[in-house]
Amino acid sequence: MPPTRYPGRDVDPSSLGTPLALPFSGAVLPNRLMKVAMTERMASWDPDDMDASGIPTQQLLDLYGHWGDGGWGAVVTGNIIVDPTHLEAPGNMILALSSPFSGPRFEGYRRLAVAGKRGGSVFLAQLNHPGRQTEHALQADPVSASAVQLTKGYGALSRYGKPHAASASEIEGIKAAFVHAAVYLSEAGFDGVELHAAHGYLLAQFLSPTTNRRSDAYGGSLSNRARLITEIADGIRGAAAPGFVLAIKINSVEFQDAGFSADEAAQLVELLEAHRFDIIELSGGTYEAPGWHHKKESTRKREAFFIEFAELVVPHVKRARTFITGGIRTVGAMVDALESGLDGVGLGRPSTTEPRLPIEILRNGEKACIKPLDSWALGASLAGAHMLQISLNQQPIDPSDQASVDGFLKGFTKWIAAFPMRSSREVLDHVRIESVTPRPYGIVELPAV
Repeated sequence: MPPTRYPGRDVDPSSLGTPLALPFSGAVLPNRLMKVAMTERMASWDPDDMDASGIPTQQLLDLYGHWGDGGWGAVVTGNIIVDPTHLEAPGNMILALSSPFSGPRFEGYRRLAVAGKRGGSVFLAQLNHPGRQTEHALQADPVSASAVQLTKGYGALSRYGKPHAASASEIEGIKAAFVHAAVYLSEAGFDGVELHAAHGYLLAQFLSPTTNRRSDAYGGSLSNRARLITEIADGIRGAAAPGFVLAIKINSVEFQDAGFSADEAAQLVELLEAHRFDIIELSGGTYEAPGWHHKKESTRKREAFFIEFAELVVPHVKRARTFITGGIRTVGAMVDALESGLDGVGLGRPSTTEPRLPIEILRNGEKACIKPLDSWALGASLAGAHMLQISLNQQPIDPSDQASVDGFLKGFTKWIAAFPMRSSREVLDHVRIESVTPRPYGIVELPAV
């Protein structure tokens, strides 16, 4: 049986297939659909040898090769960490300030760029520093904008160390690390980078008044709190080739008291444009206050989690291109997003169920994405399991097939049991689907005649 899809209205998808020229780099995206960043945790890992850790593996090459063949306008990697002492998780890709422009790491990134670009997509690397969102087992004394510990939300599920406020020399090192990583990836063949300044990671910790209580040049006013980002941007623009794409992911709102507001997000995009960011991806939520679900019935009807906040931001953008990520599942809602003034749509979990989703929409006439599992937590875990399957050249399981779902739930139960027992020495990547014979990637069962 074919997979179950969301009900979608009959709408002309041609606007999603139009090219998008970027204002500062001059690069052109072939269409308006972007596969957004998701953590893969598939890079090499040896806790006793960080020089051998964080290198792209064959699994990552195969994963991004399949996305590269999928017809996306842009493909963005999961977070590549710029400081090996602050990981989002073991198995992250890593680019340290000391990484040389030769050797196994450089060759791994060069091959990754070839894989991600092989179908014509613009291939971007997401650069990240987790700051205080590094688990205690990996870093007991994390750096942040200020000494504000993560204890709520995900912070109540895992232990995070109390951070210290970044010193002037640490800030200089952070800036240098981001710039080095961008230049490194440019030399390796990537089309550009996206700075991760959302979801409560370090750049967002500087932006948000809930985590930035500084009184120096990096705290207080919005322009001061954004200074780390704008100085990184200026450094990248000064060091990389003129055609290098510079993107950023920001929160349109944080969903918590005294957080980064939609009004400030509107002011921020003007500042980002002044520092020549080509793409501004609008998302929302943090580890403390996740926003990856519908807060109001009005957004549920329009599908995108952050659409109402995004519409407050977009009128302030004159040249940069804006994308919205989170919750959009039908072609009608994607077209509506463009008609509201946004330039493109970012898709995460749907891209793991259907790596060739743009082809399905633009060439084959599909009106909506395949339905995931109902629970957000199970759906997110299934997306990880799908990524693992694709990286092993297996066809992602159909979430509407009960036998496949049962196999996933068996694996999920084992993963949950292993989670509290894990150590910093192992990679607990994604759920492995049990009791289901995998099909080779690209083999899709046709409906019975």
